[in-house]
Amino acid sequence: MKNVPYEAPEFSLRDGSGVSHSLADYRGKWVILYFYPKDDTPGCTVEACSLRDARDTLAEMGAEIIGVSRDEPNSHEKFKQKHSLNFTLLTDADAKVINDYGAWGKKMFGKEGILRKTFIINPDGQVVKVYGRVTPMGHGDAVIEELKTLQSA
Repeated sequence: MKNVPYEAPEFSLRDGSGVSHSLADYRGKWVILYFYPKDDTPGCTVEACSLRDARDTLAEMGAEIIGVSRDEPNSHEKFKQKHSLNFTLLTDADAKVINDYGAWGKKMFGKEGILRKTFIINPDGQVVKVYGRVTPMGHGDAVIEELKTLQSA
């Protein structure tokens, strides 16, 4: 894992409506970029709902939440509607961005897949915090506290 801070890898991915989102679009804002294995699975749902519940506070702090998985855009839209998710979900079907961020690797039982990782990116486009093994429950609150610390430094 790289030492923070470092330049966040650029990306351009589509959301469930087909709109392209690039990291450059968020320059000047804090970005909470999180990678997760699969829409509507137990751990991913707990994590997404925790971030959903933290979103208003994070928005007041100048932060945008962006989730990334390999799921199809229509799966993202169903997931968002089912759980009232209030942030952007992007599709990385070929896992290029997932790999660029180091969020692909060995999981339990030796299988490879998307690792549950979160990156806090500052307004200048630098990764300033990496959560390498995210605990889904309470993740939104942990991100709020970390962002408060980063912003007061």
